[in-house]
Amino acid sequence: MAINYVCRHCRTFLGSIGHSDMAEMRLGLQSLTPAERRDIIAYDSEGEITVKVTCGYCKEALEHNPELSLLASPLQ
Repeated sequence: MAINYVCRHCRTFLGSIGHSDMAEMRLGLQSLTPAERRDIIAYDSEGEITVKVTCGYCKEALEHNPELSLLASPLQ
């Protein structure tokens, strides 16, 4: 089971944790609410997990242009 991190805005692949014994508990994902989990974490049929985060570029762009957060896909 791999855990892949991608930017939720630009869809850039940010990295992967390939350890099969890596538990969500160790990553802090258990503290998310059910709604946050649905929004942030996706599971595929092969057991891989995709976690949607914000990359540094998009974070900076959103901080300098907060109106972009009103768009569905602001930084594609």
